[in-house]
Amino acid sequence: MDEMISTPPKTIMELYKMLPEGTLAEVIEGSIYMSPAPNDRHNAVLVPLLSRIFAWTDIQDIGRVYTAPHTVFLDASVNAVQPDIFFVSKQNYSIIKEDAIHGSPDLIIEILSPGNYSNDRVRKKNLYERFGVQEYWIIDPITKIAEGYHLTDGMYVQFYFAKGSIDSKLLSKVFHFD
Repeated sequence: MDEMISTPPKTIMELYKMLPEGTLAEVIEGSIYMSPAPNDRHNAVLVPLLSRIFAWTDIQDIGRVYTAPHTVFLDASVNAVQPDIFFVSKQNYSIIKEDAIHGSPDLIIEILSPGNYSNDRVRKKNLYERFGVQEYWIIDPITKIAEGYHLTDGMYVQFYFAKGSIDSKLLSKVFHFD
């Protein structure tokens, strides 16, 4: 049954919180961005990578792994993202709440989709850098190229560029997805 809205939302974040569960949407700097469901190429990278990272972090007992659609509120008012894959270390568990993550994950992986190349490469990269995400990965599912960035003195420095794998400094492990 559809719920009736008794009062219209006053802010973009109120609107975001009213979206149906599972909606692929993000709020970046106060603007809402919606995405279609991921395509087959996207999922062909996401599923094996997610399963390998989950298995590793579970065996090592070092933190939790999540996948979209799971909201990360980087702040309370204008930035809510749903990264493809992200990791929260045990030391950072205080950001895990029942409704969402409230703070910056330790590691984020974004898999490019048609139409979001500049969003992940520029807008979200700058956002994650500003909010202190320690390790950021961008993967092109067509070329299978993975680019890894590590936060150094508050700025992202690229430390990895290769095909078919990521070599996470934070997780101390190479993960293949090709």
